[in-house]
Amino acid sequence: MANDILIEARRVTRILPGIVPTTLVRNVDLAIRENEFVAITGPSGSGKSSLLYLLGLLDLPTDGEVTIRGKGTVHMAEEERAFLRLSELGFVFQFHFLLPEFTAQENVMLPMRALARLSREQMRARAADLLDSLGLAEHRHKRPDQLSGGQRQRVAVARALANDPPVILADEPTGSLDSKSSEQVFQILRDLVIGRDKSVVAVTHDLALAERMSRRVHLVDGMVQADELAISMS
Repeated sequence: MANDILIEARRVTRILPGIVPTTLVRNVDLAIRENEFVAITGPSGSGKSSLLYLLGLLDLPTDGEVTIRGKGTVHMAEEERAFLRLSELGFVFQFHFLLPEFTAQENVMLPMRALARLSREQMRARAADLLDSLGLAEHRHKRPDQLSGGQRQRVAVARALANDPPVILADEPTGSLDSKSSEQVFQILRDLVIGRDKSVVAVTHDLALAERMSRRVHLVDGMVQADELAISMS
């Protein structure tokens, strides 16, 4: 496994303001390296999703710093953070958030259109290739309401891969799926690490899945209580 750090949280704290401020994440140090399959676990309300959103630059820390390839992001202009999100990070959520008026292929093209590196023909071809690689060749021109839950989540994975980012961040990616679809999505995420040299960081409440990942980060009350490497993935 390579040692290069892709994302690093340094003493990161996130406090939700209010009459009684709520600390979501507290003094977290965490490095995500190349080619890792990381589970973030913990009880409900422990800060799992909050930490993932900080790592993914979807939220800003109240204190501390998040770096992408060693570059600090807290004081960046939002346009620069948006570019890093598009080019370095892919996102998969529990609910796919596919746009209902677009086909599967058009949904996968959206991040490419935002980054604007490819021609329309190149975007269309890449989206088709990604969907084909995930077993969705015959579903490219269907809209989300014509797909099963597992198929929609596979489209979401293809969309996360659209700009070929080194890191995929997944928030309960199997949480709304039946056991068969859950296993399919898990295997796809696993294959991204083994076959495509991606790093995948997944928040999950499913300890059986977490135990099959290469590293487990366990949160309690917004703090890292354990950070353990597994012997192998299965």
